[in-house]
Formats: sequence, structure tokens, C-alpha cells
Amino acid sequence: MTRSPRRIHRSLITAAVPLVAAALVLTGCGRGSGSAPAASTLQIDDKPATGTINIWADGADGADLPKLLAPFEKDNPKVKVSITQIPEGDFSAKLTAAIASGTVPDLVYLYSQDQPTLLATNGFAPVPDGLVDPSSFFPAMQKAAEVDGVAYAVPWYTYANVFMYRKDLAEKAGASAPQNWDELVTFAKKLKADGVANPLGLSISYDGYSAQELTAYAKQNGGSLISSDLKKWTINDPKNIEALEFWGSLITDGYASADSPTFLDTVPFLSSGKIAGITNGPWLPGWLEDANGPTWIDSHLAVVEPPAGPDGSRAASIGGGSLAVLKDAKNPTAAWKLTRWMAQPDTQVAWYKIFKNLPAVEKGWDDESIAGNAMLKPVRDAIAHGVSIPTVPGWGQVGKIVGQQMERVARGTATAKQALDDAQQQAEAIGTGVK
Repeated sequence: MTRSPRRIHRSLITAAVPLVAAALVLTGCGRGSGSAPAASTLQIDDKPATGTINIWADGADGADLPKLLAPFEKDNPKVKVSITQIPEGDFSAKLTAAIASGTVPDLVYLYSQDQPTLLATNGFAPVPDGLVDPSSFFPAMQKAAEVDGVAYAVPWYTYANVFMYRKDLAEKAGASAPQNWDELVTFAKKLKADGVANPLGLSISYDGYSAQELTAYAKQNGGSLISSDLKKWTINDPKNIEALEFWGSLITDGYASADSPTFLDTVPFLSSGKIAGITNGPWLPGWLEDANGPTWIDSHLAVVEPPAGPDGSRAASIGGGSLAVLKDAKNPTAAWKLTRWMAQPDTQVAWYKIFKNLPAVEKGWDDESIAGNAMLKPVRDAIAHGVSIPTVPGWGQVGKIVGQQMERVARGTATAKQALDDAQQQAEAIGTGVK
């Protein structure tokens, strides 16, 4: 199972991490009404920021932000940054309610799983022209921050899920790093024959995170869960059915379990050798170091891009977070100045050093703390093939439906076609949210 550590401090990896539930009713929140939204006319000067900037953040992000923001406050002595920490499970609902009431913070984090739904509230101000250079960010992250070609958020951090495996166990079994689906099966066969009962870990939460994993398998097979114009669901496209058939076969053929490892089990399962490989995010090596010591990964862990599909197509699930200023913010000018500062490569590298979230601005990856880490090279390579969740308001509901249908395939109670036909029917009733 793969989740972003967006709100999980490394010291809290043993705490339960519930999935954010989208708290919006989509009726009336659709995007696109026949005319493109206007870009911001607000001009942000280079004078020091003043006044109070109210930020909403949740979990560990909020706890560590003061350390990051201290230099900004020093350089802007007439500004005060006030941080309100919101529990993860309440974040979307509280922010949605605040937008509806008009009593909002100035600046918030928007995370990849809930960003499309929250942007559909029309509660956010467009990014002022010239505030940042959109081309400085990884393209997928910049695109995810836009609605109808207008940016409503500034990318803050990003990641790609990559294939991590126990290289010591693979060497013992005579297995090599899998480069495509066929080689992934061969890898699993050899590890199973050498005594690893379920060599692979899959996303078996059967929710939006499982659906996110399917988006990558579908893309590797030349498919997509949504049309290119984002107006129609294409969940039961034959390419997607083939992708789900392959994913399900890893379970039904005995190479992965339908029940484990759960999110909290990932570190102990990989550490103990109960699994030998899993697609996960760049935070996992650090968690393995925390559990096993700082040198454990050197002799036990290898990282490669996710295996390519049958025709060689590569794809990796990507995610991250963005910074957004509310339309009804009391101090938007100062909030945008802080956003501009947080979008700088040096700032995003500093955040990586504090919290281990990787920069969304490409230049940040040139810093030696990142470029010199061999475990991160496959992550950067994978970002180039990144596929995000469908950036539409309807995904919050539809992703859960797809995940639930994946469980039927995993447990052998439905074929991939039956499952995705059912998901398609339900998704069409919901719509994408884009007109």
C-alpha cells in the first residue's frame, strides 16, 4: 500500500493514518462554463510583507513549519505568520466549510488527493502573473495546479512512487531488478521459490490510493481512466481492463496478498522479508533506516523505476502538494509574498532537509543533498513519466469506487471487466465535474 507522508512525521509512522475524505457535494461545483476564468490582476511588489498571514496546515507539516519560516520572518520584520494545525481527517471538511462561510485562512496546503475537489469550490484566487515561473516546476505538478489553463496554486513539493526491493533477498534467489511486467512476474516467481510466501506488496487499501496505483498500471499499458479533455470517464477501456487483470493476477497467482501489508505494516514486512518488493514513495528508505539503523539500506535495499508495460511504456504515480491563497483572504498580498518565497529552490531544498518532502521546482533537485542521494535518482527519472490522479472534482468519489471494485478482483469475486464496467456505470452517474 502506498500513501504520501504529506502529514506524517517520521516519528509518527506507527500512528494510524486515515484517508482524507472529500467533503464536497459536487453539484454546482463543476468546472468550465463555456468561458475561461480570468487570470489575476493583482500585482505583487518586492517590498517586505506586513501584517498577519494565517496558514492552515495539518499534522507534522504544521509542527515543522516554524523552523522553515524563521528566515522569512527575519527578513520581513513587520509580518507575523500564524499557523493553525488541522487534523488530517478534518482538513477538507473544515476548509470547505470555511470557504462556504467566507471566513478563511490566507494560505493553505492543497494535497494531490484532495486538490481537484477543493479547487472546484471556486474558493481560491488565481496566482498573480509574474509571481513565479510556471516552467520552473515539474510539468505534471504545474498542470495539476491549473483549472482551465489558469493556475490557482503554486507547486510546493512532489514525489513519484518507485519500485523498492530487498536486493539481498533478490541476489540470493537469483532475481534481478524487474524492468517490465514480465520481469516483475519472473522476479516474484524466483523470490517465492526461495521462500518468500508473498514477494510483492500492492496497494490493498481498496480506496482512492488503490485506484491511484491502477492509474499507473493503466498508463503503462497505454490506457487512462479519463478522456484527454477530462470530460468523460474511460474506466472500462480495454487497456484499463488488461491492466487490472495483470494487477489482480499478481494476487490470484500467489505473488501478493489481498490483505497485507497494510500501510502500517510496510516497514516491518519489508524489514523482515515477508515481502521482497513494493512500489512506494521516496520517504520509505528513511523509515527503513529509522527502524533498522542508518546503514541497513546500503546492503538491503535497491530502488528502480516502476516496471514498464508490455510495449515498454513507463509510468509512475506522482503526487505532492501545492500552496494556494484563498479568494476571501484578509491579507492576500503578504500570503502571495510568502508563497513566492516558498517556491524558491533554496526554500524547497531547506524543507527537504527539515521534513524530507522533495522540491516541486526542478532546480531544487540539483542540490547535493538530493542529487548526491543514489536512492533518489530513480525517483527523479520516474517523475518524467509521472501520471497523476485525474485532476477533476469527481475523482474524490470515483477513486473510492474504483478502489472498491479492485477488491472484488483481488478476492476473485469479479473479473476485471465486470469490476470496471460497474465502476464505469457508477462514475458516469457522478460525472467528472468538468463541463
